[in-house]
Amino acid sequence: MNTYRHHTESADYGSEPFVVNISRVTRQNRCFRTALWTGEHLQLTLMSIPVGGEIGLESHPNLDQFLRIEEGNGFVKMGPCREDLCYRRNVCENHGIFIPAGTWHNLINTGHKPIKLYSIYAPPQHPRGTVHETKAIADAAEGH
Repeated sequence: MNTYRHHTESADYGSEPFVVNISRVTRQNRCFRTALWTGEHLQLTLMSIPVGGEIGLESHPNLDQFLRIEEGNGFVKMGPCREDLCYRRNVCENHGIFIPAGTWHNLINTGHKPIKLYSIYAPPQHPRGTVHETKAIADAAEGH
Protein backbone atom coordinates (compact mmCIF):
# COMPACT_ATOMS: atom_id res chain seq x y z
CA MET A 1 0.00 0.00 0.00
CA ASN A 2 1.31 3.47 -0.90
CA THR A 3 1.65 5.94 1.94
CA TYR A 4 1.81 9.66 1.18
CA ARG A 5 5.08 11.11 2.50
CA HIS A 6 5.27 14.25 4.66
CA HIS A 7 5.15 17.53 2.73
CA THR A 8 8.90 18.25 2.73
CA GLU A 9 9.92 14.87 1.32
CA SER A 10 10.11 14.06 -2.35
CA ALA A 11 6.78 12.38 -3.00
CA ASP A 12 6.84 11.57 -6.71
CA TYR A 13 5.58 8.02 -7.26
CA GLY A 14 5.70 8.09 -11.07
CA SER A 15 5.99 6.32 -13.31
CA GLU A 16 4.99 3.21 -11.40
CA PRO A 17 1.36 2.13 -11.00
CA PHE A 18 -0.15 4.11 -8.13
CA VAL A 19 -3.48 4.34 -6.31
CA VAL A 20 -4.20 7.10 -3.79
CA ASN A 21 -7.09 8.85 -2.07
CA ILE A 22 -6.59 12.03 -4.11
CA SER A 23 -8.95 14.13 -2.00
CA ARG A 24 -7.16 13.21 1.23
CA VAL A 25 -3.60 13.83 -0.02
CA THR A 26 -4.66 17.10 -1.69
CA ARG A 27 -6.14 18.38 1.57
CA GLN A 28 -3.06 17.21 3.53
CA ASN A 29 -0.58 18.98 1.24
CA ARG A 30 0.87 22.14 2.78
CA CYS A 31 3.36 23.02 0.04
CA PHE A 32 2.68 25.46 -2.76
CA ARG A 33 3.47 22.67 -5.24
CA THR A 34 4.29 18.97 -4.86
CA ALA A 35 4.70 16.63 -7.82
CA LEU A 36 2.95 13.45 -6.67
CA TRP A 37 3.13 11.41 -9.89
CA THR A 38 5.14 12.11 -13.04
CA GLY A 39 4.86 9.80 -16.03
CA GLU A 40 6.05 10.13 -19.58
CA HIS A 41 2.83 11.81 -20.82
CA LEU A 42 1.06 13.04 -17.65
CA GLN A 43 1.84 14.69 -14.33
CA LEU A 44 -0.17 15.17 -11.14
CA THR A 45 0.79 17.96 -8.75
CA LEU A 46 -0.78 19.01 -5.45
CA MET A 47 -1.04 22.71 -4.61
CA SER A 48 -1.88 24.81 -1.59
CA ILE A 49 -2.58 28.49 -2.35
CA PRO A 50 -2.52 30.64 0.80
CA VAL A 51 -5.24 33.16 1.68
CA GLY A 52 -4.74 36.17 -0.61
CA GLY A 53 -2.22 34.23 -2.70
CA GLU A 54 -2.34 33.14 -6.32
CA ILE A 55 -0.83 30.67 -8.72
CA GLY A 56 0.51 33.57 -10.79
CA LEU A 57 -0.29 34.56 -14.36
CA GLU A 58 1.15 31.92 -16.69
CA SER A 59 0.69 30.12 -19.96
CA HIS A 60 1.84 26.65 -21.05
CA PRO A 61 2.18 26.70 -24.85
CA ASN A 62 2.57 22.95 -25.33
CA LEU A 63 0.35 21.33 -22.71
CA ASP A 64 -3.20 21.16 -21.50
CA GLN A 65 -3.94 21.53 -17.78
CA PHE A 66 -6.76 20.50 -15.47
CA LEU A 67 -7.26 21.88 -11.94
CA ARG A 68 -9.67 20.46 -9.36
CA ILE A 69 -10.38 22.39 -6.20
CA GLU A 70 -10.84 20.16 -3.16
CA GLU A 71 -11.13 22.99 -0.62
CA GLY A 72 -11.32 26.79 -0.63
CA ASN A 73 -12.66 29.62 -2.76
CA GLY A 74 -11.09 31.60 -5.54
CA PHE A 75 -11.36 33.51 -8.76
CA VAL A 76 -9.95 32.21 -12.05
CA LYS A 77 -9.06 34.38 -15.04
CA MET A 78 -8.16 33.01 -18.49
CA GLY A 79 -7.65 34.38 -21.96
CA PRO A 80 -5.69 34.33 -25.21
CA CYS A 81 -3.02 36.79 -23.98
CA ARG A 82 -1.94 38.28 -20.68
CA GLU A 83 -3.70 41.56 -21.51
CA ASP A 84 -7.02 39.87 -22.40
CA LEU A 85 -8.19 37.61 -19.57
CA CYS A 86 -11.81 37.73 -20.72
CA TYR A 87 -12.89 34.40 -19.17
CA ARG A 88 -13.53 34.96 -15.44
CA ARG A 89 -15.25 32.69 -12.92
CA ASN A 90 -15.65 32.29 -9.18
CA VAL A 91 -14.59 28.77 -8.19
CA CYS A 92 -14.84 26.67 -5.05
CA GLU A 93 -14.72 23.11 -3.73
CA ASN A 94 -15.50 20.43 -6.35
CA HIS A 95 -14.96 22.76 -9.31
CA GLY A 96 -12.84 21.61 -12.25
CA ILE A 97 -10.93 24.10 -14.39
CA PHE A 98 -9.86 23.11 -17.91
CA ILE A 99 -7.01 25.16 -19.40
CA PRO A 100 -6.18 24.59 -23.08
CA ALA A 101 -2.55 24.82 -24.20
CA GLY A 102 -1.46 28.41 -24.80
CA THR A 103 -4.16 29.95 -22.60
CA TRP A 104 -3.03 32.58 -20.10
CA HIS A 105 -4.48 31.88 -16.67
CA ASN A 106 -4.34 32.71 -12.97
CA LEU A 107 -6.16 31.45 -9.89
CA ILE A 108 -6.44 33.84 -6.95
CA ASN A 109 -7.46 32.75 -3.45
CA THR A 110 -10.36 35.00 -2.41
CA GLY A 111 -11.42 32.88 0.58
CA HIS A 112 -10.55 32.64 4.26
CA LYS A 113 -8.50 29.42 4.10
CA PRO A 114 -5.93 27.97 1.70
CA ILE A 115 -7.14 26.61 -1.63
CA LYS A 116 -6.26 22.94 -1.83
CA LEU A 117 -6.18 21.66 -5.40
CA TYR A 118 -4.61 19.13 -7.66
CA SER A 119 -3.39 19.85 -11.15
CA ILE A 120 -2.95 17.45 -14.05
CA TYR A 121 -0.55 18.42 -16.82
CA ALA A 122 -0.36 16.59 -20.13
CA PRO A 123 2.52 16.32 -20.88
CA PRO A 124 4.40 16.93 -17.58
CA GLN A 125 5.36 20.52 -16.75
CA HIS A 126 7.69 20.22 -13.74
CA PRO A 127 10.75 18.05 -13.12
CA ARG A 128 10.03 14.70 -11.48
CA GLY A 129 10.09 15.03 -7.68
CA THR A 130 9.43 18.78 -7.63
CA VAL A 131 8.56 20.17 -4.19
CA HIS A 132 8.16 23.95 -3.82
CA GLU A 133 7.24 24.77 -0.24
CA THR A 134 6.25 28.36 -1.15
CA LYS A 135 5.38 30.41 -4.24
CA ALA A 136 8.61 32.39 -3.78
CA ILE A 137 10.62 29.16 -3.98
CA ALA A 138 8.60 28.08 -7.05
CA ASP A 139 9.18 31.45 -8.76
CA ALA A 140 12.93 31.30 -8.07
CA ALA A 141 13.16 27.73 -9.39
CA GLU A 142 11.31 28.71 -12.56
CA GLY A 143 13.34 31.89 -13.13
CA HIS A 144 10.54 34.40 -12.37
